[in-house]
Amino acid sequence: MTSTEPAVRTKHEPDPPTLRPPLEARTGVAAGLLAGAVTATWVTFWWIGLSPASLAAGLGDTRRLLERMLPPDFPAAGDIATLILETLLIAVAGTGLATLASVPLAFAAARAAPGGRRSRPVARPAARMVIVLTRAVPTLVFAILFVRVFGLGPLAGALAVAVHSVGMIAKLLTDAIEEADPVPAEAVRACGAREIQVAVSNVLPRVLPALVSIVLYRLDINIRASAVLGVVGAGGIGVALQTALGSLDYRRATGIICLITILILLLELLSVAIRRRSGHDRTAAAVLPAGRARADVGWDRDRVLRFAGMAAAVVLFLASLWSLDPSPGRLADSWSNVRAILTGMWPPAFSGEIFTGVLESLLMALGAASVGTLGGLVLALLTAANVAPLRPLSMVVRALVVVIRGIPDLVYALLFVAALGLGPFAGFLALWISCTALAAKFFTDSLEVLDPVPHEALTSVGATRPQAFAAGIWPQFVPSFTANGLFVADLALRESIVLGIVGAGGIGYLMQESIATLRYDVTGAIVISIAVVVYGIEALARLARRHLL
Repeated sequence: MTSTEPAVRTKHEPDPPTLRPPLEARTGVAAGLLAGAVTATWVTFWWIGLSPASLAAGLGDTRRLLERMLPPDFPAAGDIATLILETLLIAVAGTGLATLASVPLAFAAARAAPGGRRSRPVARPAARMVIVLTRAVPTLVFAILFVRVFGLGPLAGALAVAVHSVGMIAKLLTDAIEEADPVPAEAVRACGAREIQVAVSNVLPRVLPALVSIVLYRLDINIRASAVLGVVGAGGIGVALQTALGSLDYRRATGIICLITILILLLELLSVAIRRRSGHDRTAAAVLPAGRARADVGWDRDRVLRFAGMAAAVVLFLASLWSLDPSPGRLADSWSNVRAILTGMWPPAFSGEIFTGVLESLLMALGAASVGTLGGLVLALLTAANVAPLRPLSMVVRALVVVIRGIPDLVYALLFVAALGLGPFAGFLALWISCTALAAKFFTDSLEVLDPVPHEALTSVGATRPQAFAAGIWPQFVPSFTANGLFVADLALRESIVLGIVGAGGIGYLMQESIATLRYDVTGAIVISIAVVVYGIEALARLARRHLL
């Protein structure tokens, strides 16, 4: 007969060891990120001299500027319509040119086409290098260079948008090519098709939906960028904004800012609607209706709409190119400027001033991203439908975040420079606002798609709202919080580089000054420094995501 009673320990037996969770690499990475964020924020506050007294004084100066900016004074309808149209055409032309360049670049950069041989050992690294460099240098930096090459006007803006967009479109399309199912391509290749035939007739049509989605998303980004290219003379509605601020006509500047915000919000809604429409799954029954032969696809409603949309996009792209006035004589005359810039950039002239400027941009970005991420989390908790305490408050906060996101970072920087003067303090505040709104948007979207079952189960057994959030939502939300926070920091770094162009601290001021004084060796050193820092931050972010997610 066996006893079910537990055995009695003698007084000489040691106590059982306490169970503890094992230490993992992700724990160390998370602790390192947290310590880095706190350190970067503290150093940033020290660098720019941020204190409660300076912040209060800055808010007072900003309030007085806002009083001078109201009520808004809107420009004449004809003048503003022309500038808005020019802004849209710059974005469309730049996005279209980037798409044409990105397709062959993506096939060259892919490790292998589905089912095919690996890329050539020289072509793939070269293509990858082009993608990295074009993505690392911000659009406004390219705009400054192209204004020097082609002169003032929308041509420089469109080319700047195109070159920077290549990095994103080609990178995402490369990922889509590498992830495509290899079986159809292998079947076509087995029939004797060459690699170029396989790519055009098989791979490209299967990644076309992903390409359309990428291009529409990039067009949305480019419209935002084109709205401020006029600050450096690259055309668009930003020219009117810079003119109004330069002449201290703040009410006219407010009217233009309102128009830019409305334009961006309307186009964002249109872009979302188009992406949803183009992203719908189409079953075989929809493509081949009942009773129709497989060789006769026919012109059903969906196919007519797709063809009409594609034809309209081609016509709009050609019209946007025509509006840039890319005459052969003008392009030929610019070659001497291109040669002067490229030859003048080597050897690059590095200096301590450049490293100080890059460090200032880096500190502004990391500090603003850290405090902006916390602020965005608070706004997301007030906005997300599954955690918001009050529905009316959620709607008000959501609308506020949308409006804040509609104003480009450079506009905030211009306003804070006008209110507070030159320096990194204005740039930090501009990035802080932008990072807070962006993080709030990302965090809200992530919270609303979480599994609601754990939260509901805890609530049903009497858990309070904080307890249900801490145990049911937060563990699911941590990966999205980390990934989106790193993405916000990455974007903040790119934006901080160009804020110095309007006097808001960082390396941008040195960039514009070096080009204005024809010191292209300094320009080359600045471009190299920017590319290295941005690529280094991207590499660290990828490493952190790999260990944490």
